[in-house]
Amino acid sequence: MDKKRFFSGFIWKFSERTMSQLVSFIVSIILARILSPHDYGVVALVNVFIIIADVFVTSGFSSSLIQKKEANATDFSTIFWCSLVFSIFIYGIIFATSPWIATFYHNDQLTVILRVFALKLPISAFNSIQQAYVSRKLAFRKIFVSTSTATIFSGIVGIGFALSGWGVWALVIQYIVNAITETMVLFLQIPWKPSFLFSSSSAKELLGFGWKVLATELLGQFFNQLRSLVIGRFYTAADLAYYNRGQQFPNILSNNIDATISSVLFPVMAKHSDDVEKLKSMVRRSIRTSTYLLMPLMLGMAVITKPIILLILTKKWIAAVPFMQCLCVSGAFGSVSNANMQVIKASGRSDVLLKLELVKKPIYVVFLLASIKISVFAVAFSMATYSITATLINMFPNKSVIGYSYREQFIDLFPALGLSTAMAVIVWSITLLNWNSLLTLLIQVMVGAAVYVGGSILFKMESFFYVLGFLKNK
Repeated sequence: MDKKRFFSGFIWKFSERTMSQLVSFIVSIILARILSPHDYGVVALVNVFIIIADVFVTSGFSSSLIQKKEANATDFSTIFWCSLVFSIFIYGIIFATSPWIATFYHNDQLTVILRVFALKLPISAFNSIQQAYVSRKLAFRKIFVSTSTATIFSGIVGIGFALSGWGVWALVIQYIVNAITETMVLFLQIPWKPSFLFSSSSAKELLGFGWKVLATELLGQFFNQLRSLVIGRFYTAADLAYYNRGQQFPNILSNNIDATISSVLFPVMAKHSDDVEKLKSMVRRSIRTSTYLLMPLMLGMAVITKPIILLILTKKWIAAVPFMQCLCVSGAFGSVSNANMQVIKASGRSDVLLKLELVKKPIYVVFLLASIKISVFAVAFSMATYSITATLINMFPNKSVIGYSYREQFIDLFPALGLSTAMAVIVWSITLLNWNSLLTLLIQVMVGAAVYVGGSILFKMESFFYVLGFLKNK
């Protein structure tokens, strides 16, 4: 039953993320043709602060509800009020400090934009509790409906305001409309509604777990934003654009798969938090299956980067190729790191998560500082190296948490890694023929798929037959 619910949830969650990102990508292309780079730059600066603030009002609260074995109506109501009050408090801080932020960036326009943009924080707080309810029920179809509706509707609204000459405000309105629509559609779909219930003992218990998750994710988001700020400070806007474009394509695959696994795996594991053998079995299955699916996509993309860039973004973005190749390689290991983090969180060991971040982030800073004065590519290479290092660190605690050793983890991921590497080498050799980009890309994709599937059958890879069996049953 758990396997069936997991894969059903996985399919709906993956569909939701793929649909929303596809629509967002199309909308962003249209808006980019209407609005100026300055408009996008202003929103990007503001969004750094909103992303960090959003962690405060969503991360720890919702995770504590999902992790608790038997969360009742009082627990949900208690965390709802805590989250809402905290979001208003954070909004007050942003409202008060926005003039200082505008002065720091020498842009008075940021004051009012930041104050309006931050209005989405209380909405996000409400939505995070809804998301926790849906995650506990593994009813991800409802999130698919709400997210898809919100993305399409807000995209239409944003384009309309942009065509009407609203400039940067078209982007701000799009973000806020998206948050409101997603929350309202989910509100109409689920039975949970806010109520006037509050328990101080429930708040103490849930926040005792949640604050460590919050601190962990806050550290992660802060350092993610730091990288872009540092590149923008030491290099040109074009360099930052090439880096972000190089990151965009691998992120579409790795983030979608990783975020989907996180959303579905955590609530399923949390239901078995007291069964170590069950947790170990689930995380092993997750790593075997996710690496089998993700590694060929990421390593394959790394070797077909040039024709992808030329066909989709044209020659003016050719400088993004080395960044994309580098970040594809590091993204191949993301699912391993993510699965290990989820089982630690599901076990109730939020203290371990926080300790891991306190170990990893000094390493991150060292890598960033060592590379920033060399070149932007050096930054990309150092970040890829850090990602692999972070994966090895995240693997370590599960030897004691669930008895899942390094040796067992490498045994589980090696078949996919070995076959994907061989496939990538064969696909790369096709570029030596110097055919046109479209023909090269088509042949590379077909050869890569044939080699990977053929190798899976030839070497009798367990993950291939597992996925095949599931698809046949569906």
